[in-house]
Amino acid sequence: MIPWEQAVEQLRRDPAQAELVLACYYDDPLRGAAERFAASEEWVALQSWLPSRGRVLDLGAGRGISSYAFAKTGWEVIALEPDPSEVVGAGAIRSLSREAGLAIEVVESWGETLPFAEASFDLVYGRAVFHHARDLEAFCNEAFRVLRPGGRLILTREHVLSSEADLDRFLAQHPLHRLYGGEAAYTLDRYLGAVRAAGFAAVRTVGPKSSPVNYFPESSAAVDAALRERRAKRIGAIRAFIRGWSMSNREEEAALWESKMKVPGRLYSFIAERRAES
Repeated sequence: MIPWEQAVEQLRRDPAQAELVLACYYDDPLRGAAERFAASEEWVALQSWLPSRGRVLDLGAGRGISSYAFAKTGWEVIALEPDPSEVVGAGAIRSLSREAGLAIEVVESWGETLPFAEASFDLVYGRAVFHHARDLEAFCNEAFRVLRPGGRLILTREHVLSSEADLDRFLAQHPLHRLYGGEAAYTLDRYLGAVRAAGFAAVRTVGPKSSPVNYFPESSAAVDAALRERRAKRIGAIRAFIRGWSMSNREEEAALWESKMKVPGRLYSFIAERRAES
């Protein structure tokens, strides 16, 4: 196995992985990748989940693409990233911050031991980071501790398994795990159990076909077309035409599709609240 930075650099040198590199925002220049994320359907869709602007902790911030997007839209941003790498870690975020002239404070630490006071943030956000936690429960406990009452936890694009028995199959097909060995995935019950045990309320689960946050880089147009086609096959083309297409139709078809999905590593997101003090 090789370090994470070397794994990403090897992936970038492989012409067969060019599309994946772009989809994961591993391409250079970094500011261009960050700008592309800030204009993506994923980021646009995420806006409806966010609380009012305030102080955000970006967990496992990686190269800083999310931190950049938050800072650009007026958030006070703390980027937590334990890897010091100038390519895919804290060093990259600092360079991006300087180049863009955006205030992003970078802290090199782990999500299980956050070096912040209680009730320090309005939002704790993590993009594809929860499944990397060494201890899911400690990770959630710390997120809860540093959130202000009424604050929100948003964890996006997390790998989900139908059963723990599917883990080996997922890891075998992951293009980066074979290089650096750091990937993981859990069942929905495992993720939700950790979030709820920490004390979070109003926990919402968003499935792989229910939001561009999860299905990006697939486009909304492509997913909507697939959902319409599935509906026409299920109830008949003529009936589907007569009944038309609405948001409730879309939600119903997405939920039906997700209920049948067994692909190990499919992406889910979680939104939870720390109750406001009465």
